[in-house]
Amino acid sequence: MPVRPRVDIQAVTELTELADYIVPFAIRVMCDMSVADQLVDGPRPVEEIAAATGAHAPTLLRAMRALAGRGVFTELDPGTFALTPLAEPLRSDHPFSVRECFPLMPPDVTSWARLTGAIRTGRTAFDDLYGMGYYDWCADHPYECDRFERSAESVNPLVLRTVVPAVDWSGITTLVDVGGGHGTFVAGVLRRNPAMSAILFDLPHVAERAPAVLAEAGVADRCEVRGGDFFSGAIPPGADAYLMKTILHDWPDERASAILRAVRAAMREDSRLLVIESVRTPGDGWDVGKVMDVKALALFGGHTRTEEEFAGLFAGAGLRLASVTLTPTMSVIEGAAIEGSVIEGSVIEGAAL
Repeated sequence: MPVRPRVDIQAVTELTELADYIVPFAIRVMCDMSVADQLVDGPRPVEEIAAATGAHAPTLLRAMRALAGRGVFTELDPGTFALTPLAEPLRSDHPFSVRECFPLMPPDVTSWARLTGAIRTGRTAFDDLYGMGYYDWCADHPYECDRFERSAESVNPLVLRTVVPAVDWSGITTLVDVGGGHGTFVAGVLRRNPAMSAILFDLPHVAERAPAVLAEAGVADRCEVRGGDFFSGAIPPGADAYLMKTILHDWPDERASAILRAVRAAMREDSRLLVIESVRTPGDGWDVGKVMDVKALALFGGHTRTEEEFAGLFAGAGLRLASVTLTPTMSVIEGAAIEGSVIEGSVIEGAAL
């Protein structure tokens, strides 16, 4: 006889809040329209906010009231809103601003709408929908590519604050940032290590925006920008250390292994590999890596990995896992070359590209 379900109204309420996408979508619209920036100097009527952001005032009012009910903004008087602690990070000038972190991008949304099929088949939703990988699609859509890169890099101030102190940078005078995007992360590393120089390496259409970012950070004289594809084996050789931040989780094992083998080919025997990623942990506890695992299924085709899985991936590329350091945001997985593991000229031969 079936066990009768337990009646728990609080559980129903919490589950409804978790499953509902109205609030997340409304927050993304507030980010897209820079609404929080209009409240930096104090409360304002919704009509003024709408005029400044190009919104329809009665409709904007509906969205802001919904968010105020969850603590994002507060309605001080009818139709007049102010910032709250939850809304402050939506400001562009916040030191840990997340305004760029949540773009409302149609290709992403339509891919998430296909998640059921991805879970049934194991195939990446984006690939099934568009007939190509996420990064291949971005290469042909510069506006969306730029929004994606800015979204990915918007968390860098927080990651720099938490991760950089966890890394032993001593002995690293030359660094290659593999897949370094627009350069906000490597710029932060260089500012904290004035004796270091770096090379930012990424696809040409991505890397072309890096010089302006590096110049604004005051480190352009210490960071060269090179365009290239890390699957081609063109990674700059001979640096003291190679950095990869949130790269490997986007790729399935055979592609991630090809990237690592290309990096290993560029490394000296005494070079260090610094991988900054979420490391998936066992149990029911909150783990951002488990959440990112589902995002990878929807969009990118990769997956997050356990420490043991990283060790296996490294070993297949002629690397040993030297250490894993946990931080409040991501983990630092350090690798070192296995002596004699490189066969010159064929380090990525046979890799599934």
